[in-house]
Amino acid sequence: MDIKYCSFCGTLLKTKMFNNSERLYCEKCNFIHYKNPTVGVAVILFDENRLLLVKRNGSYNGLWCIPCGHVEWNETAREAAIREFKEETGLEVKIDHVFDVHSNFHDSQNHTVGIWFIGQRTGGNLKAGSDASDARFFSLNDLSESMMAFPTDIKICNALKSNRY
Repeated sequence: MDIKYCSFCGTLLKTKMFNNSERLYCEKCNFIHYKNPTVGVAVILFDENRLLLVKRNGSYNGLWCIPCGHVEWNETAREAAIREFKEETGLEVKIDHVFDVHSNFHDSQNHTVGIWFIGQRTGGNLKAGSDASDARFFSLNDLSESMMAFPTDIKICNALKSNRY
């Protein structure tokens, strides 16, 4: 969503060049409005050398991804990863280390920076959440690019196949 009005004073924003970048600018209160990416988190969980994926509803309907979501205000990236994972899969996890970080440019309107964590299952029962129609484990060798929702998940899966975790 594009911002049209200043969030501080309500004045219609103009565009102006700052440091070789076009920015939204409020002439009334002199505030520069930056459009920054949001932070996304994902948890990589294996069971018997199979990776857990969820089948998406809504956007990217029918395509698979590593369970993921966005960090909310006043929430750490690790807290968000644990929360989102449980919401999407019904499983509880303990977060181990960061596996990888990528900028996601697949949606030109919603730039995100994704953090993929390695997780270990600690409880719960596998059940697809409200924004998923299915959740199941796959062998990395059974995954194809055409079944995956996000190009960055493809990068992650290729890195996992190379045993870089």
